[in-house]
Amino acid sequence: MCTVSIFPREKHLKSFVLSFNRDEAIERQTYPPKKDNVNGCEMLFPKDAVAGGTWLGVSEHKRLVGIMNGEFKAHKRNPPYRKSRGVVVKEFLAAEDVKMYAENYDFEGIEPFTMLCVDWSSDLIIIEIVWDAKRLHVKNIPLKPRIWSSSPLYNSAMKEQRVNWFNDFRNATETTSEITAEAIWDFHHKAGIGDSEIDLIVDRGFLKTQSISQIEISEKRKQFKYEELSTGKITTIDLEDLV
Repeated sequence: MCTVSIFPREKHLKSFVLSFNRDEAIERQTYPPKKDNVNGCEMLFPKDAVAGGTWLGVSEHKRLVGIMNGEFKAHKRNPPYRKSRGVVVKEFLAAEDVKMYAENYDFEGIEPFTMLCVDWSSDLIIIEIVWDAKRLHVKNIPLKPRIWSSSPLYNSAMKEQRVNWFNDFRNATETTSEITAEAIWDFHHKAGIGDSEIDLIVDRGFLKTQSISQIEISEKRKQFKYEELSTGKITTIDLEDLV
């Protein structure tokens, strides 16, 4: 259950900033990002201590994969599930061709999700993959700024409010200069502040925004920035050697 934004850079090919607020049960332990080898592919991701998967990672294939719980609308859970969605992320990070891999992947027994695959091995491509427990939906996303909010936690009215905050942020910032990674990072901390039910750092007691991640791929830098909100500790990793 998360919030994700992406800002492709029109002036610089293969450049983008993706930021990810992860909302999770407060007792669920996670580890900060580190490198690993999965199915013969070098990648870097924060790890979920329960299932060993991840919600966001980047691999040597010049690919980013992030996953949000749920599909287009809220669904009724039906556990047990055959495989953790966080494990699916690692498998897609290691795949040679995302679309072909998705077409041949066995999604049966996996809880619904929305997955974003950003690939810059050739041209910059953003692919949205949605599994609704019955059917797979795959489409390319236009290279424009966009925000997603996960369906299990946010209804359509809440999503619309968050889109309004996002558009206000863009309109206020783009009038003066190009939107920087630092400005986006600030937006993911402060948007909607004061309304703990729908602001970007949510607090519902049993469930809170546990971390904020940001992956920037640009001429200026290639890095993975990760903040654990409970401690305020920020980990920044240079991705030059990986991608």
